[in-house]
Amino acid sequence: MVEAICRFPLKSAQGERLVRLYFGVDGPVGDRAWGCVAADGRIVSAKNPRRWGRLLEVVAVADETDVGGGRVMVTVPGGSPVEAGTSRADDVLSAWLGEPVTLSRVVPDGAGLERWWPSEEGMVPEWATARAGEVQTTEVAGAQPGGRFVDFSAVHVVTSGQLGELADEGVDADVRRFRPNLVLDIDVAPGPGSLIDVGDGLRLKVSVPTPRCAIPGAAQPGLARSPEVLRAIGRRRVDIAGYGRAAVFGVYADVLRPGTVNVGDSVTVSG
Repeated sequence: MVEAICRFPLKSAQGERLVRLYFGVDGPVGDRAWGCVAADGRIVSAKNPRRWGRLLEVVAVADETDVGGGRVMVTVPGGSPVEAGTSRADDVLSAWLGEPVTLSRVVPDGAGLERWWPSEEGMVPEWATARAGEVQTTEVAGAQPGGRFVDFSAVHVVTSGQLGELADEGVDADVRRFRPNLVLDIDVAPGPGSLIDVGDGLRLKVSVPTPRCAIPGAAQPGLARSPEVLRAIGRRRVDIAGYGRAAVFGVYADVLRPGTVNVGDSVTVSG
């Protein structure tokens, strides 16, 4: 069963919980449709929480009357909503983040972002060129010029079984730390190549387990900083084909057949 549907109109900002959402060939409509671009051309991401962690306190909501999820209202703490794509929004976000940024619906060519690797054991993946406590600039594998600001595949899925494992270990398992598009009530995370049928239409194919960064342990509204979460994730290292070992939680998936998803829809995993 589908437990929750989440959309994040602005990359690394707070998202919205929905009861119904259309998933197209490139993923949830309106999800990660906008990103902040820094003056140095990098995509702004809370994966470097020391520089951009305040973006996690920003709220972004898509206008439900826009079927493309294109009109997004952004609110910084203590402020009023401003529309993404306006100079006012750029000014407000720049002041809040302490550096000049521009909100964009266009992924820059050669898009890259900064990742700060946590010091908790297991959190630095084998492919990293920086050490724990250092910052590395990497490409955004899923972001394509003209597309969405996604890290890898079109859809990010977390299961109730995975969250339950964390809770059993005495770790804060609040799903907001993991920023999935779908929370599915199934016991285990489907493996690469598995098919996930949701409701009457949507079909997903799992690509890889989700490598984790610093964000699950970062402070955000209603959630304190939690190195315990990172330590728990660091114990969940697996080999990702073509990349090497990394700490994972959740799975990335691609859309094989688009469809509308509702909270409460049935879920079937095969393959």
